[in-house]
Amino acid sequence: MAMNLRKGFRFTTYEAPDQTPFEKLFEIFQELVTHTSGDVEEALDWLRELDKEYELTDDDYTIDDFIEDLKAKGYIREEFDTDGEQGEGEEGDGNGGGLSITSKLERMLRQRALDQIFGKMKRRGSGDHKTGKLGSGDEHTGEFREYRYGDSLERISMTESLKNAQINHGMDAFTLKEDDLVVEDTQYKAQMSTVLMIDISHSMILYGEDRITPAKKVAMALAEWITTRYPKDTLDILVFGNDAWPIPIKDLPYLKVGPYHTNTVAGLQLAMDMLRRKRNTNKQIFMITDGKPSCLRLPNGEYYKNSVGLDDYIVEKCYGMAQQARKLHIPITTFMIAQDPYLMQFVREFTKANKGKAFYTGLKGLGEMILEDYEQNRKKRIKG
Repeated sequence: MAMNLRKGFRFTTYEAPDQTPFEKLFEIFQELVTHTSGDVEEALDWLRELDKEYELTDDDYTIDDFIEDLKAKGYIREEFDTDGEQGEGEEGDGNGGGLSITSKLERMLRQRALDQIFGKMKRRGSGDHKTGKLGSGDEHTGEFREYRYGDSLERISMTESLKNAQINHGMDAFTLKEDDLVVEDTQYKAQMSTVLMIDISHSMILYGEDRITPAKKVAMALAEWITTRYPKDTLDILVFGNDAWPIPIKDLPYLKVGPYHTNTVAGLQLAMDMLRRKRNTNKQIFMITDGKPSCLRLPNGEYYKNSVGLDDYIVEKCYGMAQQARKLHIPITTFMIAQDPYLMQFVREFTKANKGKAFYTGLKGLGEMILEDYEQNRKKRIKG
């Protein structure tokens, strides 16, 4: 007798993944050490405060046990001065105590940022970026053409070639000639050189909103995405405040906001200098900023600053840099976090001068937007 089975959904009480005490604390610690710009001691202080409030540990596994496990697993290390005493870490590391994160944890933070920002997005097929142009590559288009001298043998479509031979010479005396051969076309694969500009002016932490941490996570995720998925592409990262300077990928967890104005011109000058040295035809600049340009460095080395409204002198210099990048075939994509009408108007004029793109966005969804734009730019060939 057939059973009458009912179809539908069964709802059960949520059960958290089975994690060890270390794994539970490690998830929280990674988030904290990102917010503290690599300051291990401050991150651990926050973790202890959370432990007091939410009872994250017990007598069997304490915060001290967790710290020892971090050391044993190679995620943090103790810093010592030349006398063998525990010191304050290397200058610029961002930690104020005797503990610092290791390169192993730096890489893990980049991977975690990638998973957080891009993990829910639909992954595209593996391989390099397609340009929409036919040429040398290994992404098949499904289109066929006649064989040309120099085409590699593995690109010959034997099925289509044999069909041509039968049509051209009949079935009785099978003959395969060069004129019968056809090959399947592949798409040309481009390489891209990208410079990511991050605003570290003081406004990135003003108004009760932490804007630098999301920007930092985006940079870490983008760096991990490019280095693992598109290893032939290049990514350079620079920060700009009163001046602009490049930072290596490994220093991203330590990135902090300074007491700076916003020298957008200096950032664009450095970005273009970086891209001039790249051999790739495809070049682009991504700029994450939340404020108006408010600073210039004059030829005599002095700084010209004006934080009141939009300064015509500074703005015109920005438009000039946008036009210069356009002449070099370098599109600029601006991700504008602030949404003040007069700032949006400035970005519109700046984008028009460069013929680039602009996104007016908050912090939510910033990472997905940057990845989508990066992927989209890989599908088109920028003529040099």
